[in-house]
Amino acid sequence: MPGEATGTPKLYDQLAAWWPLLSAPEDYEEEAAFYQRLLLDGSADADAARSLLELGSGGGNNASFLEARFTMVLVDPAPGMLEVSRALNPECEHVLGDMRTVRLGRTFDRVFVHDAISYMTSEQDLRAAIETAWTHTRPGGRALLAPDYLRETFRPSTEHGGHDGPERALRYLAWAWDPDPGDDTYVTDYAYLLREADGAVRVEHDRHLEGLFARDTWLRLLAGVGFEAWAVPLEHSEVEPGVHEVFVADRPAESG
Repeated sequence: MPGEATGTPKLYDQLAAWWPLLSAPEDYEEEAAFYQRLLLDGSADADAARSLLELGSGGGNNASFLEARFTMVLVDPAPGMLEVSRALNPECEHVLGDMRTVRLGRTFDRVFVHDAISYMTSEQDLRAAIETAWTHTRPGGRALLAPDYLRETFRPSTEHGGHDGPERALRYLAWAWDPDPGDDTYVTDYAYLLREADGAVRVEHDRHLEGLFARDTWLRLLAGVGFEAWAVPLEHSEVEPGVHEVFVADRPAESG
């Protein structure tokens, strides 16, 4: 595809320090509360669940709320994003790693994968990330995976936003579209307006290639590693009902 994204998006690499101005932690309070409910509600060990691994934790915005309930380990493949998260969440353990391959040699009561799972652009990569979640979820524990879209719910869209900081400011326009409905990916193009402390403004374009899989594919892959999984509609005051779904996945307790 002409102009196809390759490598790490600018946002997570050379522009990582701008992340808090694109996506401020306070914007995540309602969403993080919803995820916390799903991580706990209906599970037999809800009161005892304390440890949480987040794969693809990015700048740590969800963690800044979830850490009040859980002891957290945050894994991300982008050093710049881990640096942003360390500043926001200094009490959390941070690990440089890829959700497809990282192995920490320990298990957790809960495993959380937010929208970074959307960067799994092939079924093979998605299966590898799900296997990582399974490997790190203790028997009787729960994983939660929150893709941006499913094939059934995707629709082209635009959004905009940004924030002012003490010295710098950022505004962005994001445009999600699907160049080829026959494959398992879609594209989100970002335009960033970056204003420096001296008032100078520059524009950056950033293309993100993201995975787009059917609900049945998700459920098949989750069941394939052993999870008992189901889809739940995302509940958020700023999100149209039915547009987004997340997957709750329980790892059965060991018998005997």
